[in-house]
Order: sequence, then C-alpha cells, then structure tokens
Amino acid sequence: MGVAFRIVLYAPSASKAEGAAAAAFNRIKELNAIMSDYETESELSRLSRTAGQGAEAPLSPDLWTILERSQALARRTGGAFDVTVGPCVNLWRRARRVRELPDPKRLAEARKAVGYRNLQLNPRTRTARLLVPGMRLDLGGIAKGYAVDEALKVLRAQGIERALVAGDGDIGVGEPPPGRPGWRIGIATLDVPNAPTNRYVLLKHAAISTSGDLSQRLEIGGVRYSHLVDPHTGVGVTDHSLVTVIARDSTTADSLATAVSVLGPEKGLKLIDRTPGAAARIVRSPEERLETYESKPFQSFLDPD
Repeated sequence: MGVAFRIVLYAPSASKAEGAAAAAFNRIKELNAIMSDYETESELSRLSRTAGQGAEAPLSPDLWTILERSQALARRTGGAFDVTVGPCVNLWRRARRVRELPDPKRLAEARKAVGYRNLQLNPRTRTARLLVPGMRLDLGGIAKGYAVDEALKVLRAQGIERALVAGDGDIGVGEPPPGRPGWRIGIATLDVPNAPTNRYVLLKHAAISTSGDLSQRLEIGGVRYSHLVDPHTGVGVTDHSLVTVIARDSTTADSLATAVSVLGPEKGLKLIDRTPGAAARIVRSPEERLETYESKPFQSFLDPD
C-alpha cells in the first residue's frame, strides 16, 4: 500500500507479543496482495485490467467488502470519494516525480475513465464489472484504514486487547495502556505561520486518520497541489489543508478524511455530522488565509493536559 505499518501492544510475555504481532503483520501483507495498486499482480490490479471487457470479475471477501463500502461513501458524497480516480492519480504521481503538471490532453483522457457509477457491484454473485476501458481503481483513501482494523482484529483473536496499529496517517487503537485513560496521539500541524499548535487526543476503541499535503505535494507557479485528487476535476486539491477525523473504526476514519479533504469544510463537516461516532478538525490555508473548523464532538477527544 506504499506505507510502513507499526504495531504497539501490551502482552504478558515477549513470546506472546511477538507471535501476535507476526500474525497481525501477516494479515496486513495478505491485504496488500489484494488491495495494492502498486503491485501489478494484486487482485485489485487484475480487476482493473478487466475494464471495458464487459465481464463480471469474482471478488474475494475482503475486496468485496472494501468496494461495497467505497461505493456507499461515493453515493453519500456525490462522488467526492471515488475509488475509480486511479487514472488521474497515476498522472499526478508522475507529476510529483518529474516536477511538472500533467499534460492537459492526457488528463482529459484520464477523466473519461473516472466515475463511480462505472463500477458495478453485483451483491448476488459478489462480482464487479468495470464499464469503461482504461479504468483503474485506487484504494489509497480507504485500504490502509481497513488493514489497520483487520490487524486489530487479529490481535484481539490472539488475546491482545491493549494495542495500537498505525499505517502512515491512519491509526486504530483498542484498550488503552495500563493505568491510562486512552492512547495519547498527537495531531499534525499545518506548516504555515500562526497555525494552531500541536494538540493531543485520548482514544480507546477508536480510530484517527489525517489527510493532507504536508509530505506528498507538487508546487508549480506558486500553486501547491496535493496528492489527493478531486475526482470531479482530476486535479490535486489546492487549498493546502490537514483534515483529522476520529471515528469508531479506521476504515471509516480513513475514507472520511479523504472525502472531507475533497468536499471542503462546509460540506465536509455536514458529512461528519451525519456519521455516528465521527468528529473532525480541519485546518487549511487557501490563498494564505488560515482557517480552522471543528465539529462539535471533536473537543471531547482532546487531552486536557
């Protein structure tokens, strides 16, 4: 999935800890072989190669689950979250490498293959069909969160309740460390003058995800383009923001953070408010203005110390 995963856990012995961690990492490795668009022979990549052929491809339980959840969120957000954005994402990955904007003609051609309605799921047969040639699925906004959730499930099955699993900006936690009210997790700060100082949240049996352009971005002509691509335009988001979402599970937090980054604060917070157990904080600097937004429940997660 293009990122490193980390596990912190409390166990009665070193051997128990090592065995549980190994099982959790094996589950992450298994999911990478299913959902990575970097791996040419992953199940996801093989599915993308069926685009435009008219065939229904059978899906593994994991890929079915993640695509079903992705399509549900795509409908909720009017396509602001859209796993069919892969053709445009590929162009922006190259743009970051070569430090130049995508060719407009190639971008226009890529956009023709984007649109969540062109991904059809058949719940009776648990198959998928990609209607348009050139489609390429990208699960970068949800798969890491799913892998975090699945790793925590494995740890619980191994008898480990006090654990934290992190995949880049996606973190899921179980029971807190001994004697603590929760896992203390820092919220990233925006790299602009006068940005809010670093804050911490306390979490248990919850997840937190952060999306933004702190590390993956392209700056050309005074414009800062995020690696997060708006599926409607095919262009990297340009408002220079950090979106932090807390939710009951990491799959939800990961996908909501991506969706809110594209939707912007007004529509994004409405989405958060309609999601049970979710809270969000948005810090952005469009045109060098500093703006901060929070959903009402977010304050309840902050560490008072």
